[in-house]
Amino acid sequence: MPKDSGTFWEDNMNVKLSIALVAGVALLVSACGSSPDSLILGKWEVASAQAGGVDVGAGEIGKAIQMSAEFNRDGTAKVSMFGRTLQGTYKLDGGNELEWTMNGITTKSKVNVTATELELTDDANRTIKYKRK
Repeated sequence: MPKDSGTFWEDNMNVKLSIALVAGVALLVSACGSSPDSLILGKWEVASAQAGGVDVGAGEIGKAIQMSAEFNRDGTAKVSMFGRTLQGTYKLDGGNELEWTMNGITTKSKVNVTATELELTDDANRTIKYKRK
């Protein structure tokens, strides 16, 4: 028995509505994962550095000393350089300030993080830019 055209359009509209609903939920879930708290997670390597707005060539220095940082979901962090790794903790305050403690020394930096870049600037206007490993 052939479908009458009214049923076909009703069924087709239900499919379209379902697809739109799934796409909206997927968009909402992906937007929730873009917070600085989630973006900072993972391994980072030094790409460049500036002091007072002047490039100090840290990309080459970072590669030579193999400097990297790693941030974990549980609030622990690692900084590696010269083949040695320091372990510590970190937290993001208000999404734009990173406070981390390594070997009992606590520092604060302004943070700007995207999916591929992490930029930390301290109170002395020194900036280190990392790229995701």
